[in-house]
Amino acid sequence: MVKSCWKPSIEGESRGCLDGLLWYKDMGQHVYGDFSMAVVQANSLLEDQSQLESGLLSSSSSGPYGTFIGVYDGHGGPEASSFINNNLFCNFKSFVSENQEMSTNVLRKAFLATEDKFLSLVRKQWLVKPQMASVGSCCLTGVICNGLLYIANAGDSRVVLGRSVRGAKEVIAMQLSTEHNASFDAVRDELRSLHPNDPQIVVMKHKVWRVKGLIQISRSIGDAYLKKAEFNEEPLLPKFRLHEPFRKPILSAEPSLLVHKLHPDDQFLIFASDGLWEHLSNQQAVRIVQTSTRNGIARRLVKTALKEAAQKREMRYSDLNKIDRGVRRHFHDDITVIVVFLDPHLINGSSCYNSPMSIKGGGRLASLC
Repeated sequence: MVKSCWKPSIEGESRGCLDGLLWYKDMGQHVYGDFSMAVVQANSLLEDQSQLESGLLSSSSSGPYGTFIGVYDGHGGPEASSFINNNLFCNFKSFVSENQEMSTNVLRKAFLATEDKFLSLVRKQWLVKPQMASVGSCCLTGVICNGLLYIANAGDSRVVLGRSVRGAKEVIAMQLSTEHNASFDAVRDELRSLHPNDPQIVVMKHKVWRVKGLIQISRSIGDAYLKKAEFNEEPLLPKFRLHEPFRKPILSAEPSLLVHKLHPDDQFLIFASDGLWEHLSNQQAVRIVQTSTRNGIARRLVKTALKEAAQKREMRYSDLNKIDRGVRRHFHDDITVIVVFLDPHLINGSSCYNSPMSIKGGGRLASLC
């Protein structure tokens, strides 16, 4: 019933549509309701990757069943985010099977196993492709299973819950993920406490806080040059090499973990890379979903963010749309959005498990690069 991890289960539904630099899947069905996906490319090479897997969550046929959502925001190149997109879910299913249950520890193990495999790939290619050491990716995952939402996050992508307020028409926004970006006081404090003898662990550079003056995020998969000293030397490009050696990893792949018990008032989840949240607040995004039709809602969120980006530069949206990838990065980032609707009747156990779904966002955009 369920095919291999990387091959879409339903070919016709898993392709999505393409409109210039915008890829979208306006509507599909997962175990617990509907979903919508959209990706817009800004970089010369698409660095955002994403997936939704619904059905069997284990390598064994005994279950459990549920929905897995992943948003992988790469930086320095597409290699890390693509690697995660091709390996994380398979690692996750193996650990679910091994533990015979779903848990936050299963997600944590999947993150760390994927990190180890990617760093092994960096080591193998070190002499022929040393730039792989400077490639990394934020990694946000959510798993809906048995009435619970499990979240694991490393980096600054974000998941926001839309919850209805009883007796009112309002839907409030609840951010469920913890972000790891040096712009936050708590992240800088954490880094300083982990590296008390390094006064340069966070540095303000061009009005932006950066770890070692190089990168904004403090957790990621990849970025080997800031995790293992063996990758912070020649032949790595000088701009990535630190002046002083380090004895322990500067960045971490350890995800922040959360379990949220789904409530009948929980309407939908918005998973998105930081490219969306640079232009829309949590409540703005939730209001757009609340007041719009479901079909094409992820594409609508992306387009709203693009219109905001254009307005900030005193441009028309139509003019922004004419700018090619690469140059587009001066106006906005790659943006990935997955909106997952929650049907309380299906959440409570009356769902049917005979329609597995596997889809990867933006795949055809990547192939055009």
